[in-house]
Amino acid sequence: MGGRQAASASPHWEELSGHDRHAACLVAARAGDREALDALVVELMPLVWHVARGQGLGRTEAEDVVQTVWLTLLRHLHTVSEPKALASWLIPTTRRAARRGNGAGADREEPLADDMVAQVPTEHALPEREALRSDRDRRLWTAFRRLPQRCQELLRLTVLAGRAEYGAVAEALRMPRGSIGPTRGRCLEMLRGLFATEGGSP
Repeated sequence: MGGRQAASASPHWEELSGHDRHAACLVAARAGDREALDALVVELMPLVWHVARGQGLGRTEAEDVVQTVWLTLLRHLHTVSEPKALASWLIPTTRRAARRGNGAGADREEPLADDMVAQVPTEHALPEREALRSDRDRRLWTAFRRLPQRCQELLRLTVLAGRAEYGAVAEALRMPRGSIGPTRGRCLEMLRGLFATEGGSP
């Protein structure tokens, strides 16, 4: 009897991937499985972190927001209505927490991460490196804000969070997973064009 029950049971969260894994982790966490909760935090932390940073927060402010978001999830562990849509719950929750913590929000500019900058290379030389970097960042942020909102969201989540988070990004943005890479490429190409009109190197 026990063998039959074990065979018919749902797969353990460790055997799953993507949003199925996140949903199973959430259900297990509700039942008191601390390892499942830890797995959720590890896998979705990049998503939460970069959504917070995407609202214009500095590192320290973003850390506070991330902590707030995970505490909020703990409080709502039993009331998240769609476990498979956990990333879709986390993203707006993070944005709201970020806006409460910083009225200026997305109007503030921050130094661009190296992996974002690498997508739009500059030909500037080294001597006045910091001044040139600041000028490049200003122009790149200006170009970035001219992108359609969908492209801004996609680049914030994929350029910084990486391919490992494509499943969560697809869920959060309600896009087929297979379309994320091509759409990301088109958005980056558009960014390069806009950056060139701002006086940057193509």
